[in-house]
Amino acid sequence: MQSSVSWASALLLSTALIVSGCSKQGSATAGPSGVWRIAVPINPTQLNPILAQNTIEGFIDSLMFSKLVTIDDKGNDVPDLAQVVPTQANGGISKDGLTITYHLRTNAKWHDGTPVTSKDVKFTWQAIMSTANNVLSKHGYDQIASIDTPDDHTVVMHMKHVFPPAVDTIFGESDTPYGILPAHLLAKYPNLNQIPFDAAPVGSGPFKFGRWERNDRIVLEANPDYYRGAPKLKQVVVRIVTDSNTTESLLRTHEVDLALETTAFLYNDFANAPHYVRQVVDAPSWVALFYNLKRPPLDDLAVRRAIGLAIDKTSIIDKTTYGTGTPLAADQTRFSWAYDPSLKPIPYDVTQAKALLRQDGWIPGPDGIRRKNGQRLSLQLAFGLGSPSTRNMVVLVQQMLKGVGIDLQVKGYDYQLLYGSQETGGIYNSGKFDIGVYPWVSGADPDDSSMWLCSMAPPAGNNIPKYCSSEMDAAQKMALSTFDRTRRKAAYAKVQELLLRDQPGVFLFANRLRYVHTDDLQNFTPNGVSEGWNAYQWNR
Repeated sequence: MQSSVSWASALLLSTALIVSGCSKQGSATAGPSGVWRIAVPINPTQLNPILAQNTIEGFIDSLMFSKLVTIDDKGNDVPDLAQVVPTQANGGISKDGLTITYHLRTNAKWHDGTPVTSKDVKFTWQAIMSTANNVLSKHGYDQIASIDTPDDHTVVMHMKHVFPPAVDTIFGESDTPYGILPAHLLAKYPNLNQIPFDAAPVGSGPFKFGRWERNDRIVLEANPDYYRGAPKLKQVVVRIVTDSNTTESLLRTHEVDLALETTAFLYNDFANAPHYVRQVVDAPSWVALFYNLKRPPLDDLAVRRAIGLAIDKTSIIDKTTYGTGTPLAADQTRFSWAYDPSLKPIPYDVTQAKALLRQDGWIPGPDGIRRKNGQRLSLQLAFGLGSPSTRNMVVLVQQMLKGVGIDLQVKGYDYQLLYGSQETGGIYNSGKFDIGVYPWVSGADPDDSSMWLCSMAPPAGNNIPKYCSSEMDAAQKMALSTFDRTRRKAAYAKVQELLLRDQPGVFLFANRLRYVHTDDLQNFTPNGVSEGWNAYQWNR
């Protein structure tokens, strides 16, 4: 379960079991026939799928580009550009797990009419692995030793090691989903970072690039030659609306039909609005407070446990997500087949939190803040600016910890500084924090090794707390050593158990995806990681 933090941050503004719910009232004023107008909260900078920096760029790319495999709204792997999903049972994955073979659809074409071939898949992998291109993550792709293309419609991947998440990760819906690029248009460039294609791409997906009115909208036209069937819509208009209040106004005046990554406030405002549908969809997404385990007193398990007990997570869910979040014990949500429902979240117990601190030598001072050996129990909480829900959440946490004698100072950072690399002095990756609000979103596979292996502390990976446990490393090794889902599920159950025991952070809630749209839209069935997996079936 690995993903880019910037994608996770985008979602905060806003295989598997996906549970979706919706409320519906009345019938909306009809929008333009054959057109969906979609409001998105982030202004894209480019439209090359391997250079995508956030979920919104990824969403737009998914309408124009193909993957090998996607997932449906029930969490099942389904073929996209591939004819079938490779498994060991059907021979697509070799018995030793080191060779994965894809057979491509023979009727797939690029939007310029050129056939899609295996050479395009190999070229895209090479582009992702090239140090010349500014890709966000190489995870999974770096497990490929080589790719053979024996004919135009066969792709043979030779893996360096057994890598069970391969089918979901490599040109699939896990991690940072990448679409496949046209080699015949791009092979001539030394790098893909700033080329005309990035602003006017040619894909093979259900919709073609039409035009881009910067800072306002991107217009996509139906691709009648799409290999899974001609789209039912004739056009998708992506409206760039970075202010939630403006999005609400455009929805109510029927100038947009669908809002992606809606804030909890906007979602709540449409609770009793006639003619609109609200949907929430389980996703591999959560929000936690991570501790810097290299900074005393957070290296002390008793202190971490006391903090977890002092936080009323139910209140945070109610007040900051309006009930759209769900309780969470560890880092697998109900979306995932690896989720262990037997584990219970850290309870809210102020009495026990105070007792733990006192037993650990932290005694209340004259101002009510606890002290030990002359040290005041004062910590700083880092969080990302820009989300009212996050700001409300940190204030609630601050008040809750004060109630048990912990002084919590809060400091907001812009996302670029907060999630910046170690080399650029990023707050989290450089360890310049005590506690951090940490959102995460991943994909179809539960692989979370980049977050919890000892070797994955920054800059190698996303182990921001610098948590290290030999038991955790062993569980992760087991999870990534086999394609047997029963064995993998047992390994991830151990991972979740260790996270609950050792508490490198406190998991506040699972973050379900929220949508609001007019009730005349048909077949909008987001799968938890991708809204556009069935865009060719959208209709009104």
